[in-house]
Amino acid sequence: MSLQLAARDGRACTVVEVGGQVDMATGPELNDFLGQVTTDRRDRPVVLDLAGVSFLDSSGIGVLLVWFKELQGAGGRLCVAGLQEPVAYVLRVTALDQVLDVYDSAEAAEADMPPAVR
Repeated sequence: MSLQLAARDGRACTVVEVGGQVDMATGPELNDFLGQVTTDRRDRPVVLDLAGVSFLDSSGIGVLLVWFKELQGAGGRLCVAGLQEPVAYVLRVTALDQVLDVYDSAEAAEADMPPAVR
């Protein structure tokens, strides 16, 4: 099963919409997509809109951690939004919800972004 992935420019951030299940089979696909959409823009915040994600396993957690560190190291930020309960549960159990900024929706995350510096 593959992921549904799309990216768009948001308010002072890049919004990546993810749909499907993020697991050992699809984690590399998400990782590669994040690499593509953040090329030359790793200092810009990324909002992962996970409203369409029904499952996230340890492989998906690994992808989130890699990109959290990658973006943070470049002056950027990784946020997650729109979590379904199974995904929210995984983030709570792993305490990732204490590391990542978690928003109810991508729109709420965008509204919380500082204005872009030009």
